[in-house]
Amino acid sequence: METLTTWSIVEYHKMRSKGILDHRRCELINGEIFNMAPEGEFHRFINHRGVKYLRHIMAGKAEIFEAHPITLTDSEPEPDIAIVKLPDTTYLQHHPYPEDIYWLIEVADSTLTYDLDKKKKLYAKSRIREYWVINVLGKEMTVFRNPQDDDFLSQQTMSTGIIHPVAFSHVEVDVGKLVDIPQ
Repeated sequence: METLTTWSIVEYHKMRSKGILDHRRCELINGEIFNMAPEGEFHRFINHRGVKYLRHIMAGKAEIFEAHPITLTDSEPEPDIAIVKLPDTTYLQHHPYPEDIYWLIEVADSTLTYDLDKKKKLYAKSRIREYWVINVLGKEMTVFRNPQDDDFLSQQTMSTGIIHPVAFSHVEVDVGKLVDIPQ
């Protein structure tokens, strides 16, 4: 019989502080430590371009974190983009908690199934109000809203148009600027 050892946030932080996980790209998900897929050039480009765009339209409204941890009950994932409450000094002693998060975005090329399954369930269970998955290969974005248990009640997939984030109904996000790939 195989026994799985799970880790708490405190134990995970101790491992990090002692250097046990140095030189490893990993994240804590539901008490388990998962290796993160290596970031390819194309993924980095789409992610960074989206961050620049969101920082521009959200200036003075929210902080935009790029590939930094957030702290959930038994997880510390590193979403590609996290749109969180100001001021940034809130996060001097801890990573953003669910109540600090307006919405999360994952950029998916090789991780699409993982982001649409395990990550979606984790974020819904943690009551993240809004979660966007950019499907790089499909040139579309799926928007999940209204978390309940380990799923979202609302799902919309789009490749063009304008979307208004739940927390900022007056802000217009051009989906094309997040999913269009320059030729």
